[in-house]
Amino acid sequence: MKTIIFSSAIFNRNRVKFLYGFNEVILEPYYIGRDKNGRKIIFGKTNGMNEVKGFAYEKISNIKILGYEKFSPIIPIMPLFN
Repeated sequence: MKTIIFSSAIFNRNRVKFLYGFNEVILEPYYIGRDKNGRKIIFGKTNGMNEVKGFAYEKISNIKILGYEKFSPIIPIMPLFN
């Protein structure tokens, strides 16, 4: 079920809000992958940060799609090339 929710949010470019452990996270989801141990991870940019982070599915709960907030993906570029 988490994969369907996150896939829909990625396709429609919606932000999502969820609990990660005991912390609330607002995420601009980019893609779903797996870590080196084979566990599912959602990758995206958190609110106010310029880096892409991964969040393990097993620690995610209470997912909500924020349909009124769309985003356009920004890929961070290394400062050496600017």
